[in-house]
Amino acid sequence: MENNYIIQEITPLKESDCFYLAERVKDSFNYPLHKHEVLELNFIENGEGAKRIVGDCIETLEKYDLVLIGVGLEHGWEQHDCKMENVHEIMIQFPSDILSESLLQKNQCSSLRRLIENSRKGISFGMKACETMKSKIYEVMNTEAGFYRLLKLYDLLYTLSMQDDCHTLASGSFTHSTDDVDSRRVKKIEDYINRNYKNEIRLNTLADLAGMTPTSFSRFFRLRTGRSLSDYIIDIRLGHAARMLADSTTSIVEICYDCGFNNVSNFNRIFKKKKGCTPSSFRADYRNKTRSRMARQQAIKKKDLTHKKKEII
Repeated sequence: MENNYIIQEITPLKESDCFYLAERVKDSFNYPLHKHEVLELNFIENGEGAKRIVGDCIETLEKYDLVLIGVGLEHGWEQHDCKMENVHEIMIQFPSDILSESLLQKNQCSSLRRLIENSRKGISFGMKACETMKSKIYEVMNTEAGFYRLLKLYDLLYTLSMQDDCHTLASGSFTHSTDDVDSRRVKKIEDYINRNYKNEIRLNTLADLAGMTPTSFSRFFRLRTGRSLSDYIIDIRLGHAARMLADSTTSIVEICYDCGFNNVSNFNRIFKKKKGCTPSSFRADYRNKTRSRMARQQAIKKKDLTHKKKEII
């Protein structure tokens, strides 16, 4: 099954502009799953109860929601349990080269480099970070359009890059992305896990690859990736499982064992804990979206054909 229901959005951002900024107040979430070739910073206020989908990650919104979405990463919002009628949204879209590659390699921009790298999976900022960043976002909004507004955006992105109250969303295997981490040892370990996620992966094997003791390696891996080794391996396996659930008709039992899990009940429990739903619900949700998207496309085509016939007559 192909994910052809995902809209490839052509954004309003012009090649001659550094970024595009939009503010709106709405009473519903009705824009379908989509992706685009620019980064997007999206701030939502009063959206409690709505669902946010980024890759294979589905989360429910609280009072504030602030996410940074990377290039080509599918995302969208659904009404779900949101009852608010005054949802306030501020969206800033900007190209990946707003910060040049040579600039990002400088020591002073290391945090910005990590921010852009992590945006490939999507980054969600917690309530504490939202409270901090809200004023920065409004500063960008309230600054007169031009060079000084661009400086405010740079300041906003840098402050975002220094926030600890955040987490990545989609799994790397689902987004077909890899992290450009600083450590060659971590990259070597990541490559090994990506090649062997279907099999049992032993701590001692990975520690030997890194040339470290198991205890030192575990501490090193957590410091460099922000996750424990076991969590990282689980996320990789779940990412592959989510992709198979979305793209194939393979049974859940087969997917479980093919992705390195040793029993179905354990797979179901971990999947629900991490994704917020069971594997069968995840697959059904994607298929429902596919059918809805195809129905909308057919309705649009039918309407266009009817319009053309009237013009001919």
